[in-house]
Amino acid sequence: MSATMTPVDDAPPPAAAEERRSIRLLRRLPRTGAAALSGVLLYLSFPPRPLWWLAVPGFALLGWALRGRRLRAGFGLGYLAGLGFLLPLLVWTGEEVGAAPWLALVAVESLFLAAVGLLTAAVSRLPAWPVFAAAVWVLGEAARARVPFGGFPWGKIAFGQADGLFLPLAAVGGTPVLGFAVALCGFGLYEAARALRAYRSTGALPRGPLAAAMLSVLVPVTSALAAQPLVSDAAEDGTATVAAVQGNVPRLGLDFNAQRRQVLDNHVHRTEQLAADVAAGKAAKPDFVLWPENSSDLDPYRNGDAHDAIDRAAKAIGVPVVVGAVLTPETGPLRNTLIAWDPRRGPVDTYDKRHVQPFGEYIPMRSFVRIFNSDVDRVSRDFGPGHEVGVFDLAGTRVGLATCYEAAFDWAVRDTVTHGARLISVPSNNATFGRSEMTYQQLAMSRVRAVEHSRAVVVPVTSGVSAIIRPDGTIVRESRMFTPDALVAEVPLRSSLTPATRLGTLPEAALVAIAAAGLGWAAARARRIRRSAAA
Repeated sequence: MSATMTPVDDAPPPAAAEERRSIRLLRRLPRTGAAALSGVLLYLSFPPRPLWWLAVPGFALLGWALRGRRLRAGFGLGYLAGLGFLLPLLVWTGEEVGAAPWLALVAVESLFLAAVGLLTAAVSRLPAWPVFAAAVWVLGEAARARVPFGGFPWGKIAFGQADGLFLPLAAVGGTPVLGFAVALCGFGLYEAARALRAYRSTGALPRGPLAAAMLSVLVPVTSALAAQPLVSDAAEDGTATVAAVQGNVPRLGLDFNAQRRQVLDNHVHRTEQLAADVAAGKAAKPDFVLWPENSSDLDPYRNGDAHDAIDRAAKAIGVPVVVGAVLTPETGPLRNTLIAWDPRRGPVDTYDKRHVQPFGEYIPMRSFVRIFNSDVDRVSRDFGPGHEVGVFDLAGTRVGLATCYEAAFDWAVRDTVTHGARLISVPSNNATFGRSEMTYQQLAMSRVRAVEHSRAVVVPVTSGVSAIIRPDGTIVRESRMFTPDALVAEVPLRSSLTPATRLGTLPEAALVAIAAAGLGWAAARARRIRRSAAA
């Protein structure tokens, strides 16, 4: 006779399992909230708010959220941080085309921050992990600045530091070193707090981790102070008196250029008014005049009226004028071109924008994108990129040119300086983005570039905030949004090269190598732990 044995069910009752799941969820909530909040703090550190220092606690919170997490959790937490950061930072991208393009851009760009979260979680158990985590952040920014479609570096942490303590480091190693210092300080701040908390709970001071944490905070700060002598606005090659003309546009939004002749006339009239002010002794006579991008969307080579209007303005002021024009050849792509216009000889030199903006000046995958947004057809004919570095000789001053979107790319500005520019111009058109924060974010980029390369930077804008910036990053003249103006100032000309200009991409490559070394170490360490557990 056999007995039937009833197996014992060791599984917890459904109510207990549900309670455990709820507890695990509640434990995750603080880190989830911290990750999102860290992104918000990074956003708030950007202009127009003078709250650059918020980036440091932002990274500290991100370190708390990511340290010791599994890779999958790090990916999710990094994505949340990306949304908290980029959703508000890039809201201007949907100003006239609706929420879909804005949300799509943020969703894609946040994937880079998700990858950074995953890799930060991977290195977070290493000794001196703040160094590797900060290098991983630079790795993420380097990738985001290159792919897809040539990259989108908007939102580099360095661009929020134009008023910050760490700004001199831009002259040492450019935006990668500046961003690394801010991230390192934030991660180090969290590690210091963690070491002190361990001391309060155990009474034992973890000297190694505490020393690494303190160095992570002190080294960036002392390095920034030591780099201060690199920030100079002394004239090395004399001075130049420059004028930036902001003519304004007849309407906001994507249709700002529907009245293309009116935009051109606005810049002509404001230049003629400047000429009258110079004749009356109300303004200093400039050595040259800089107009913004799209100040003439009428091709002056094909439109006689536009040619004559520009020529009249140049003759009135009596000095070279740089005109932002759209060239419309019979065949091939359009050209976003800057034209050097001599008052006696007319157009004498041109620069075609090299990095044209995807989904703004040309549409990748047009038929696919049209499924989601018909506004792509507003760009009925794509712009093509130029291939030559833009440096104009204007009345004896070599002026480097980086048109609008190009100012976000390290190489585009550096090229002009290594080709002999003594001053940099960033002509821009912000009319598409209305009264959003975009113009302030772009202006901050130009201020960082001024310190990075020790050059005065002039930012003529159609309708946003035009400015004249000295080599130390200070603004000496600034316009109001959607107000016609002509800014005139004398600025120093400089020819020396900062370490950042000389080194180019080497500091970024070194930091990427540190990130790779940390990831290799973390992978080897994880394998050893698994082997030990298996044994």
